Amino acid sequence: MIRFKDDIKSESIEHKFGGDGFITVDSLNECDEELNNKGRVLAHTTIGPGCSIGYHEHHGESEIYFIMKGDGEFNDNGNIVPIHAGDVTYTFSGMGHGIRNTGNIPMEVVALILYA
Repeated sequence: MIRFKDDIKSESIEHKFGGDGFITVDSLNECDEELNNKGRVLAHTTIGPGCSIGYHEHHGESEIYFIMKGDGEFNDNGNIVPIHAGDVTYTFSGMGHGIRNTGNIPMEVVALILYA
């Protein structure tokens, strides 16, 4: 199966989980079956300078971020850690996280949510 660029659903979201500003989410999957029913989200997310995804917890699922571009801060259960392009973060079921773009260019992140 191939999903072409023109078929990708894009959505602008304000204050995601209480975060600052806007993010843009390009959904790379349309249904759980595309992830072998082992996950629900594969997305390319763009976080503008000064914008963020607020702290939230995952239950029954985990989330992985691959930082493709930019610099920021990752809230790992209340522990703030600097992140940069090439870094990977893991948030397991029962844990929480948030992410903030502290740089001056859009941060690009690939997010994958898998069932625990």
